[in-house]
Amino acid sequence: MSGALKEVRNRIKSVQSTQQITKAMKMVSAAKLRRAQDAIIQMRPYATKLQEMLGNIVSNADGDLNVGLTKVRPVEKALLIVITSDRGLCGGYNSNIIKLAKQVINEKYPDQFAKGNVEILPLGKKAYEHFSKNKFKVVDQYWNIFSNLNFDNVVNAAKYATIAFAKKEIDAVEIIYSEFKNAATQIFTAEQFLPVKKTENKKGETKADFIFEPDVNVLIEELMPKILNTQLYKAVLDAHASEHGARMTAMDKATENANELLKALKINYNSARQAAITTELTEIVSGAAALQG
Repeated sequence: MSGALKEVRNRIKSVQSTQQITKAMKMVSAAKLRRAQDAIIQMRPYATKLQEMLGNIVSNADGDLNVGLTKVRPVEKALLIVITSDRGLCGGYNSNIIKLAKQVINEKYPDQFAKGNVEILPLGKKAYEHFSKNKFKVVDQYWNIFSNLNFDNVVNAAKYATIAFAKKEIDAVEIIYSEFKNAATQIFTAEQFLPVKKTENKKGETKADFIFEPDVNVLIEELMPKILNTQLYKAVLDAHASEHGARMTAMDKATENANELLKALKINYNSARQAAITTELTEIVSGAAALQG
């Protein structure tokens, strides 16, 4: 019986140690989440408006626009920018991103994938490790972007995609990431990056009348890469905030589970201890009765 009690005591200590770790990780993630959340909330309106403006210009330019990044052509080769985290312990966050990326490949680019014409540009260690181990074609230059997250590093990844598209080495680019809603909710999203998506005019809505100075092609050719850089940076900030939200939620749930497990273990420990005491008392009484007899 003493051996069983010792085993339960050891399990209780082990669970308590784990609970302390999960509590600490939750607090760290909560602090990081606040900063990441502030960054994406400030960035999102600006990036969304720029993206909307670019789509409107491309949609309303009719046949006058002659910029390489707007050209829609048959997709022979595709590039997927997959944004995950560098570390785990954030629930199903990374696995859901990777699952969505594979779903996009299976639904939109199965023929291209069969020919080896689907390339993965991972941003985040988890995506890089998974796709490398599973023999996907991987761009291995930008995966450690979160070790020093800033706009310039994101621009380098965006340039890789835009240059490859402009040279016709790639015919379509999509971003697979998690859009941050709140700490408990992330929306896993596949977003078209290239060619630049047009904004459809609603029924009965008149086209916007733009006056361009200088020439429309010169202006858009200058603005478009900058707007695309901002679009990718917004996606990276969304993913960064989503990661910390997912980790905070996962660690909170782990702490709750540890509490439930501790309650059950303490009940088992007390029951075993009570049984041991009862057994000892019975033996003492039986021994005393035998001596008297």
